[in-house]
Amino acid sequence: MSGFSKLALVETKLFLREKVATLAVFGLPVALVIGFGLIPGFGQPQTSLSDQIGTEYIAAIGVAIVLATLGLNGVPMVIAQYRERGILRRLGVTPVRPLTLLAAKLAVWAASAILSVALVIAVVRIAFHVPVPAAPGWFALSVLLGIGSLFALGMLAAAAAPTARSAAGLGWVLFFPNMFLAGVYFPSEVMSPTMRQLGNFTPLGSALHAVRDSWMGLDPRPEYLGIMAAYAGPSSSPRPGRRGRGTSGSEWRGRSTTLSPRA
Repeated sequence: MSGFSKLALVETKLFLREKVATLAVFGLPVALVIGFGLIPGFGQPQTSLSDQIGTEYIAAIGVAIVLATLGLNGVPMVIAQYRERGILRRLGVTPVRPLTLLAAKLAVWAASAILSVALVIAVVRIAFHVPVPAAPGWFALSVLLGIGSLFALGMLAAAAAPTARSAAGLGWVLFFPNMFLAGVYFPSEVMSPTMRQLGNFTPLGSALHAVRDSWMGLDPRPEYLGIMAAYAGPSSSPRPGRRGRGTSGSEWRGRSTTLSPRA
């Protein structure tokens, strides 16, 4: 077993030990879908949602919540904790590079996001007879780009914050505007044109719009895919940042990695 595989296995065990995180990633989207799916008439196309089935819309919201929770809450806090505790620095003097640990951690989070999305699709299909995404290729690309863009933004927050606590705070500062402007709290259809346009330029907004479009069988608008790709590229490129306590140069060389694959 390679060093990456061993680290990925360890990180998987650590992730599963975090009951709150596991419930947030796998339980919250399913509970959201079931709760709204039981509302009479919500399983029919809704004129207020661009004729999208209500339960289908909530499933897309569940996907967005998973991506935002992992990318803007999990990534900044945990990566900054690893740096602050000197874990990345100590790996710099072993055969295992810090970049390998970061790649394993991001791979586990990405796999968790994909499994959660698959679970949401299965639940709405089996329990509420909602069709699976009508454009599966575009849907998969939208999810992968959403993962890449939000994880990259989370890595950038971790690099900019000097401590784990400030990284977590910065993650929340990014989390709520993304959720609001993306249309998670209320549909983008009821937003003003200015708010919709602002939401389109957030990674979560572009991801949610692309997921909704592809679920209905529509081709996502190119700007949605381009915006996500733009966040996933420059935001995740290695760069120097503020050094926290106990941070060394070798540690910072391994702090960033690229995870690539509606208005």
